[in-house]
Amino acid sequence: MQAKPRIAIAGFQHETNCFGTTKAGLAEFEMADSWPAILHGEEVIAETRGMNLPVAGFAKAAEDAGMELAPILWCAAEPSAYVTDEAFETVCAKILDGLRAAGPLVGIFLELHGAMVSESHPDGEGELLRRVRAWAGPDLPIVVSLDLHANISAASVELADYIAIYRTYPHLDMAETGARCVPVLQHLLAGDRLHKAFRQMNCLIPLHAQYTTATPARELYAALPPLEQAGVLADIALGFTAADFPDTRPSCVAYARTSGAAAQAADHIARLFADLEPHFSHPMLTPQQAAEIACQPRAGKPVVLADVQDNPGAGGTSDTTGLLAALAQSGAQGVLMGLFHDPATAAAAHEAGQGGIFRTALGGRSGAEGDQPFEAEFQVLALGDGRCPYSGEMYGGGVAELGPAAALRLHGTGADITLVVTSIRNQCLDLAHFTHIGLDPAAFSTVCVKSTAHFRADFEPIASAVYPVAAPGVFPCDLGGFPYKNLHPDVRTIPAKG
Repeated sequence: MQAKPRIAIAGFQHETNCFGTTKAGLAEFEMADSWPAILHGEEVIAETRGMNLPVAGFAKAAEDAGMELAPILWCAAEPSAYVTDEAFETVCAKILDGLRAAGPLVGIFLELHGAMVSESHPDGEGELLRRVRAWAGPDLPIVVSLDLHANISAASVELADYIAIYRTYPHLDMAETGARCVPVLQHLLAGDRLHKAFRQMNCLIPLHAQYTTATPARELYAALPPLEQAGVLADIALGFTAADFPDTRPSCVAYARTSGAAAQAADHIARLFADLEPHFSHPMLTPQQAAEIACQPRAGKPVVLADVQDNPGAGGTSDTTGLLAALAQSGAQGVLMGLFHDPATAAAAHEAGQGGIFRTALGGRSGAEGDQPFEAEFQVLALGDGRCPYSGEMYGGGVAELGPAAALRLHGTGADITLVVTSIRNQCLDLAHFTHIGLDPAAFSTVCVKSTAHFRADFEPIASAVYPVAAPGVFPCDLGGFPYKNLHPDVRTIPAKG
């Protein structure tokens, strides 16, 4: 019997906000939060099976294709400031040790993000790929999945034989992206050669304007299927604007049987991007404007306000209070907000008990200009252990670990505001973040989420309208004048006007 082709698989994900306040140490990769805890060996397959993760999609497609898998390690940490050298070196060493111990291999699959910056390596993925390629040699195929927000370097494109990138934001196709790597790997194993082309764009796109369910990103990604029908595999990364290094920018990759076809496709995407660039400007409300909308009487579906600059999924602290303060001052009614990361307030709520009333200084510890703790009395509506099974499409099948959590209502003011406080930082992107503690977002007049765009998958269906809000936070969506130090000099921080 012919031996099955043996493929090593590993994952190491982090999206780095160079302007964040806390770094990602080894403990952050080992713990469970919105991602599973670190997985080793067969756990990589068993614990992610059925989840919307690239490694899960690759594993299923590879097994269906008759491949034998050698799972090594998978880990991810909630986005934050730099990955510490200890964490980076430890995880990289474990991956390399796993490759050495895996036995004869014919290929490698790596689930990476594309916007990792460690304390010593601005291009974290490029450095890991350099080490893996040095061990593997020039002929062992390496296929990689990357996030739509990847900042891709020329080195990464050179070191990997094929890169597949998410095509949706919210990221509903993570598993599908991993699965797309399998047929390409099969062709590489059969001796087919892929020619590469890589182009980088010269303008940053704020994340709240990158969502792919509307123009202009929808038109950009609509260009990919026709290219595939013409025999070219192409993908687009819109970049992560808070990872401050020279390759922070959108880019595209293209693979074809000839160098000319690959280059032609990459040039086509670059021209299309240039044509669409002026339309990526996406206005935001001030907190005061958002409060005015929240105070307008309405019936039916709630308005959703996105606190886009305090998104913990982009390295935000998830505890800024600018939007809360504006809503409270305006006397807004029927407001639901989350998630506020404040372990001390969560602990105080548990001590007060359900129905109890206590005073606290909530959040406001981001260090962002204009942010400060919100001092008030709160009544405890509900308490929970923070175990939150996802119900939405993006993370369905997974479980968020929020730590001790509480549903609180602002007490003793004219405003009617309910909020959810957690002990572990987590992006509010799933209705389950509220329903797990007994709150129905659809029953409120206004719902405020600390998220940039991922919330759209689960919250747009219940919303009458969605508005991004520019309250203080450490994740910039208004990029003009932001204190970048390491951008390429040709990169614009504001889209060109048409």
